[in-house]
Amino acid sequence: MSLVVYLAALVFGMTSVLLFRRPRTAMRNPLTLSTCVAIVLGALVFVCAAPATLATVNELTGVPNFGAPLTYGMLSAYSCAVLVLLINWRGGPRARVRRMVLRTMAAYGLLVVAIVVLFLLADADTERLTDLDTYYAGTPFMREMILLYLLGHSAAMLVMCAVCVKWGREVGGLLRAGLRLILLGAALDVLGFQLTKYTAVAARWTGHDLDFLSTSVAPPMASLAALLCSAGFVLPRLLPPVVAHWRGLDDYRRLDPLWSLVRSVSTAPKPPASWWQLPQARLQWREVSIHDALLTLAPYFDHRVRERVRDTALSAGRSPHQARLAAEAAMLTDAARRAAAREEPPQSAAPYRLHATEVPGPSGLVELAQALPRPPGRATPDGAAPSAMTGTLTEPEEPHVA
Repeated sequence: MSLVVYLAALVFGMTSVLLFRRPRTAMRNPLTLSTCVAIVLGALVFVCAAPATLATVNELTGVPNFGAPLTYGMLSAYSCAVLVLLINWRGGPRARVRRMVLRTMAAYGLLVVAIVVLFLLADADTERLTDLDTYYAGTPFMREMILLYLLGHSAAMLVMCAVCVKWGREVGGLLRAGLRLILLGAALDVLGFQLTKYTAVAARWTGHDLDFLSTSVAPPMASLAALLCSAGFVLPRLLPPVVAHWRGLDDYRRLDPLWSLVRSVSTAPKPPASWWQLPQARLQWREVSIHDALLTLAPYFDHRVRERVRDTALSAGRSPHQARLAAEAAMLTDAARRAAAREEPPQSAAPYRLHATEVPGPSGLVELAQALPRPPGRATPDGAAPSAMTGTLTEPEEPHVA
């Protein structure tokens, strides 16, 4: 059981590492900081609740069941951190947010003090590592301590459910998806962890034995609930940059034909030789290098080639935009050939601005790269037949817009 709990704590805590990857920025952002604190405290709750940890703490302190108030205090701190996170997430006037945060921390601080005091007053000399809640359910002061930590955690989870339901009607997109995950996790915590704990403790009060609810059902439900809440907190923060990097990697790959054509004339600085460079950074370097190469090739643009291919494309039924892309791709291919052969610029050369340089981002370059003629025998990415510079024209793929 300890191994499973430790694994849940590791997975739970790793999400805070992802959010805290830029410590200076995170420390100045109350939302990021409170998210990381809540997740770290949740992971520590799992670590403290593991039977192996409880046994070690009891042995080191020499106090039987000392791990109980430690775990319950940590769980109360986690409940407080969740409420603080919700307050920061909601936002509002800074003074009001600060006041609500301080009140929440004060309330749960008093709860932690009460848990410690009740444990000191109780008679709990028999060490219980897995069933302390039900074993001491009828013991004076221990009974109150158990109820206090459960009620404090229930209050936080019920508030979280109410807030998620309310905010879910006001927002959309990833934020709504994150709120639904948090709501699912909080509901699972209330029903799968707290309700089973309350039922097992109440059964002891009435002389019945439902300890398995507290020892076998509640722990895995709490682990799953915490993981769902963690995923809901980090989803709106991490998924957009992940998607952006994925699209950047795809655009980087789709620029390969264009880069292969013009790389020999690019005079842009070489990118850092680093294997761990993020896709967006790699894409930016490639964009800069390609634009530099296009400026170098501009004097070699033969507008007779462009006009001939454009007219052919329009006669074939292509749209004006597709015809322009095909014409510019053919003209660029011809310019790269002339530059490589060190030929004189053509007499028909004149200033001309490519479509790829008129649109922001890599989308124009991707369109140009996909419109380039394919070498004979090489299929296009969408499976169409290869084209020659002045032969059959293939329709370019729709680019990603980063």
